[in-house]
Amino acid sequence: MTRIKVGVLGATGAVGQRFVQLLADHPWFEIVSLAASANSAGRRYDDVVRWVVGGDIPRQTREIVVELADPAALAGCCSLLFSALPSEEARRLEPEFAAAGFAVFSNASAYRMAEDVPLLIPEVNPEHAALVRIQQARRGWPGFIVTNPNCSSTHLTGVLKPLHDAFGLDKVLVVTMQAASGAGYPGVPFLDLLDNVIPFIPGEEEKLESEPLKMLGQFTGEKVLPADFRISAHANRVPVRDGHTEAVSIAFQRHPSVEEVVTALREFRGLPQVLNLPSAPHQPVVVLEEEDRPQPARDRLRGHGMANVVGRVRPCPLFDIKLVLLGHNTLRGAAGGSLLNAELMACQGYFDGLSADLPLLEGNCL
Repeated sequence: MTRIKVGVLGATGAVGQRFVQLLADHPWFEIVSLAASANSAGRRYDDVVRWVVGGDIPRQTREIVVELADPAALAGCCSLLFSALPSEEARRLEPEFAAAGFAVFSNASAYRMAEDVPLLIPEVNPEHAALVRIQQARRGWPGFIVTNPNCSSTHLTGVLKPLHDAFGLDKVLVVTMQAASGAGYPGVPFLDLLDNVIPFIPGEEEKLESEPLKMLGQFTGEKVLPADFRISAHANRVPVRDGHTEAVSIAFQRHPSVEEVVTALREFRGLPQVLNLPSAPHQPVVVLEEEDRPQPARDRLRGHGMANVVGRVRPCPLFDIKLVLLGHNTLRGAAGGSLLNAELMACQGYFDGLSADLPLLEGNCL
């Protein structure tokens, strides 16, 4: 099968590097363009990137000459872009790319809560992808923007989805212990984080309290009606390299037993599992029995870093159930989540007619 040609915006940063790493041997997508700021444009990727995500720079990307992150500079190279741009740059540039006909899959927060922009987790709300048609009609764009959520919101929502479907959510209290890599590179100064916990991450609590409500909301065909349960969040930065841990207490509309909650989580499968998408974990939620798990160092790479891992499911004396969850923040919570979004929408036919260089996918797609 001819692979779909793609580009990466913000390719030199930590999330951009994750995109490059995950796309290097992807069966559906082929990197043909890497874009960054004017400081990097015009030079080989190998010469401008400080590789921080582990392993080696993929051989096939080393010689690519970095382009300026500008629609005119990328015209004709591809029609699908993965954006790792900082939020303010994304706010300015991503609409320009969509208006120029690119499908933009963004990791930035700039347009997550826009009414006509999908905030997408394929196992959770695949039907929300249809918002791009409303977006295109409303804004007059031949292209579109699709976002993936904040890393902590990703893991929380991925676990809440089967519980909301089975028992109805009423109240959620979440306390996060977020890895240093969530702050980007170089991130939090070493001496600030060593032997310390920082009980404030700008914007994180607001995202945790709003983004899941959009993703678990009802798509009416015109817009998304947010879910009507409540979330209270505390966000903390801790001295862990990768993997966000979240302690969650949940009150339900119907009051399940611990066994019923565990069964709902273990049996949950979403559309990516049905379609066998390349980046989808076989089991989206993994439940562990050990009393001291999950742990970032031991469990963050479950499902190749794309699974949500749950443990310590037990009764809560204030709410109904409490549990601990873990997710890999730069894989499932960032670049990997955006890649899975693109796989889903390719499978659903959202790229058909966008450009002549996008082939029809074969295999398990709808």
